[in-house]
Amino acid sequence: MESVGFKEWALVGAAIGRGEQSIILRKGGIAEGRDGFSFKHREFFLFPTFFHEQVEKVRGREWTLPVQRGGVVEFHVFAQVEFSAVVTSWEMAAALEPLHILRREVVEERFRYDAAPGIHLAFIRAFRLEPAWTIPELPGYGGCRSWVRLPEPPGEMERVPVLSDAEHAARREQLQVLLGGVAPV
Repeated sequence: MESVGFKEWALVGAAIGRGEQSIILRKGGIAEGRDGFSFKHREFFLFPTFFHEQVEKVRGREWTLPVQRGGVVEFHVFAQVEFSAVVTSWEMAAALEPLHILRREVVEERFRYDAAPGIHLAFIRAFRLEPAWTIPELPGYGGCRSWVRLPEPPGEMERVPVLSDAEHAARREQLQVLLGGVAPV
């Protein structure tokens, strides 16, 4: 297994870690390269990113950014992509609202970001890391890109499923109904 981090808003990662969200929606970062964004890694650690505006970009409840410890990155969630797809219908992208915490206008902004409307979606199985994994924050982790190489994780770390098998299967079924005929990538 590669040791890879997927940069995601800390609030989204926290929601995934609590079982409130099982999908990731992404257009891609500025530094994704010529091929653009894709869910090229099927397993990854959620790499929390912090900026204060994300509090206004999520919905649901009163949100507070998780505490960020200076000089280190803390990983609390590991994810496995079960399937991914590119959603090219705005109506279908809007219908995904019950499955994530992002405000509708944030999803629409991502959907319409460039000349090719659409948004990448990944349905994930999330695992809480016990204990959390902490590494030094390095300059190489910065920038507007989604994927970063990480050191090898410690061997004693456990991965505990966030949702039961039954809850996870119910979410998969709900998403498949919403997606209709969209083919997985």
